[in-house]
Amino acid sequence: MFIQTETTPNPATLKFLPGREVLAAGSADFASADDAAARSPLAAKLFGVEGVTGVFLGSDFVTVTKTDDKDWHLMKPALLGAIMEHFTSGAATLAAGGETAHGAAEGADGELVQQIIELLDTRVRPAVAQDGGDILFHKYEDGVVYLTMQGSCSGCPSSTATLKMGIENMLRHYIPEIVEVRAVA
Repeated sequence: MFIQTETTPNPATLKFLPGREVLAAGSADFASADDAAARSPLAAKLFGVEGVTGVFLGSDFVTVTKTDDKDWHLMKPALLGAIMEHFTSGAATLAAGGETAHGAAEGADGELVQQIIELLDTRVRPAVAQDGGDILFHKYEDGVVYLTMQGSCSGCPSSTATLKMGIENMLRHYIPEIVEVRAVA
């Protein structure tokens, strides 16, 4: 098994491409070892590597976030080993009940919300997935779209610019009712 790695715009996050499906649908974000232990055998193994602070699972990639005091060249062999061991064992990526996230479709403006979700799914999510992340829709309220950045996009130095300059401008272009995009923690 050959696993490729890619850097991301977030220097604390590295993207691993195992060359096979990681999740059949959606994404899964893990911010702690306890959360990972309850929901994903793969994420739990990755949290076993010293310095790991976050794991994000996408359709065909895994992103790992580390503490600032650890070096990728020291952590990478252990992470590659954990990913390889997981996929060669045939174990499930998510435990039963470890559902994936797609984003919620809340709000009274049903047709407008559907337009927002469609634009995010077709124009934004593929781009942020290239960088090892994902974006989730929370709600639309009074002209404001609330989104969560995940994976390498969470905590990335350029995520605010991506949100404001890229996503907000694109959504406002297609849907004039939108006045602002805000990040939700």
